[in-house]
Amino acid sequence: MWLQEFYGAEVVTVTVDVGQGEDLDEVAARAERLGAVKHYNIDARREFAENYVYPSIRANALYEDRYPLGTALARPLIARKLVEVARREGADAVAHGCTSKGNDQVRFDLTVKAYAPELEIIAPARLWGMSRSEELEYARRKGIPVPSTHKRFSIDANLWSRSIEGPEIDDPAAPVPEDAFEWTVAPEKAPDKPLILELGFREGVPVSVNGEELEPLQLVERLNRLLGLHGYGRIDHVENRVVGFKSREVYEAPAALAIIEAHKDLEKLVFTPRELRFKRLVDTLWTDLVYQGLWVEPLRQHLDALIASMERYVEGVVRLKVYKGSLTILGRSSRYAGYSEQLASYVEGWYPSDEEARGFIEMWGLHSLLALRARGLNKG
Repeated sequence: MWLQEFYGAEVVTVTVDVGQGEDLDEVAARAERLGAVKHYNIDARREFAENYVYPSIRANALYEDRYPLGTALARPLIARKLVEVARREGADAVAHGCTSKGNDQVRFDLTVKAYAPELEIIAPARLWGMSRSEELEYARRKGIPVPSTHKRFSIDANLWSRSIEGPEIDDPAAPVPEDAFEWTVAPEKAPDKPLILELGFREGVPVSVNGEELEPLQLVERLNRLLGLHGYGRIDHVENRVVGFKSREVYEAPAALAIIEAHKDLEKLVFTPRELRFKRLVDTLWTDLVYQGLWVEPLRQHLDALIASMERYVEGVVRLKVYKGSLTILGRSSRYAGYSEQLASYVEGWYPSDEEARGFIEMWGLHSLLALRARGLNKG
């Protein structure tokens, strides 16, 4: 309505389904009531799972060790679909609803600029300068249907995570109200019998649950449901935003947290120590780029190629136990395991001789011992 009034624009509306669970028919009907000349509902769930979520699993993408990038991964896909529709319709601008305070404005704007630099970007919420009460009054005057009772929490959900915001949780010291959660039951109310799962991996991504092979979309949906019923998957942390301040962020991400935990464990079984430590550096860099809205950054594509090469050998099975909100890894196996029970066992098997052990220790510590001696620091 605002775009029509202030720009005289013909508005084509676009909703991209990335697993948020909206009633898309109602969305289309609402767009028509508000005067959209055309509306697109785009089902991108499978594309989101295969081309965005699964690469993030290979990269163990947990921003600041907690957030699995659900919203950050979806934004570049939504922006690309928006550009495709804009070009199909001959539009000269695209608009989104981001404010000047959030991370998503960066993600949308940069992605649109990368794919369609000729399109103007309009962000009404950055321009109109209305407070929340003024927005509601504007909607009332223009006949825009807004519920008389407003939701306590602002929710952004997709296949990979559900983010929860609202005044009640802005204080980082305040507990999150239980009714903010939807995907996960309270851990204390979870079943008394633990859930045992086996996740099968191939080339760094999950391919099966308890031996049953599943497509990415099915696999993630199933794990979200199973793990959430056992109270697993809640995140509450203070996050460093792109736009320059800290925010208290609350998420639900049962499948994401379990898959990444299992994947990291399997990598430790397969990778050499040098591969593992290098991969952790790569993971952090990849994750930061995506969180910061730089999905289009060429370095991210180079890192994808590197990660794919390393992940060729991340294959095997990880056995998990989920009980009242906690997850424990019970075991793991892989045909590419760099583990030898004969070498690791303290009961039987190979032991270095005393001479071999002394020689190794001497050579291993030589740099440190020489430095201490040179600096006069080895005299007690």
